[in-house]
Amino acid sequence: MAKAAENSKAFLTLISGLHNRWHPDIPPFATVKPGEVFKIQCHDWTGGQIGNNDNSDDIRDVDLTQVHNLSGPVAVEGAEPGDCLVVDILDGMLFQLGIFELENGGGLFATEFQSRAAKAIWDIEGIYASSRHIPGVRFAGIPHPGLIGTAPSQELLDTWNQRETGLIKELGAKSVPPVAYPPEPKGAYVGQDLSDEVREKVHREGARTIPGREHGGNCDIKNLSKGSRCYFPYLHFSQGDGEMSFCGAIEMAGIITFKTSIIKGGVEKFALKQPIFVPSPIDPVYSQKLVFEGIGVDVHGTGKQYNMDATVAYKQAALNAIAYLAEIRLQCVALPSNPTSLSNWWIYFANVQRENRLVNLLLSAAPIESHVGAIVDSPNACDILPKPEGLQKKDYGQCALRSDGVV
Repeated sequence: MAKAAENSKAFLTLISGLHNRWHPDIPPFATVKPGEVFKIQCHDWTGGQIGNNDNSDDIRDVDLTQVHNLSGPVAVEGAEPGDCLVVDILDGMLFQLGIFELENGGGLFATEFQSRAAKAIWDIEGIYASSRHIPGVRFAGIPHPGLIGTAPSQELLDTWNQRETGLIKELGAKSVPPVAYPPEPKGAYVGQDLSDEVREKVHREGARTIPGREHGGNCDIKNLSKGSRCYFPYLHFSQGDGEMSFCGAIEMAGIITFKTSIIKGGVEKFALKQPIFVPSPIDPVYSQKLVFEGIGVDVHGTGKQYNMDATVAYKQAALNAIAYLAEIRLQCVALPSNPTSLSNWWIYFANVQRENRLVNLLLSAAPIESHVGAIVDSPNACDILPKPEGLQKKDYGQCALRSDGVV
């Protein structure tokens, strides 16, 4: 959240051009011609639920049924189903970041760390980001629209809902964090003037915006910044704002400049099943990096061997990085002087928990380049997480925690 500018507010009345569900019956808010340059004003993803303050109660209590606040839809003249919609991201002007509760959002390490809400507020000065909650850290940011895509056809929407509700039935509706987010009328929002029948339909069956899908959506590709080009299978066009800690980016409101063009029949010409992206040529350069490796064995937990599981390998690489960086900080924290005192050990382990959360916040926001190292050598997939050197000094400070002190 940029300190010097006002973020978006919660919506008490209908605001045209905003919606938080994917559905083909949401009418366009505006229409543009191919080649026309236009700007879209974007709200922050929670609609003003997260504040510029020094505790994380708003992260703990955030209503995830209300996210994301998408701007649009914007119709492009002449685009038809089967076409490829080319979207150029020309510029972006910036006007938070959090670890979420285990039972409310979670994150990649929700179970490992028994997640409790934590937050860092970032101040943007030019291209650089710094935070009073993680002092000594400063890095060049890569602003990007984390959520951008075309609206689905009714057939594709039905496919999404069927397969995701099927996954919930297969793996359990009470999984923590959830395996998927089914349609949910509670919190659904469409700012356009709709009939009661259409609005009820959108609320009832509209797809949640949390995952990415065939149309794009919440892809969170950090290099989709100024100078990027996106090739979308044409279905409608909508744009919003957009992740190691569920909400892992520096989330903010802003204005993004776009230009579109159409490739007729592009879906067939390019065998386009999902979007294709050309990342921006603008990228922060860090000459030296510390590289952490992870393999498909849960070395930080049960020790279980997985078969070619790149997700497990990435989690282990990230946990290796968090453990190393947290330990560097904890070297400044003395072990209990009285090892028989339970209260002294409790204070020490509370410090460990805080450091894990703080490093998690840093790695979630900094321009980390993660790569798949190998996915051919059974049984272990191998991922790497290179952390740029020079992001921080030794003193990480203290992130914002819950007001009740629970960590």
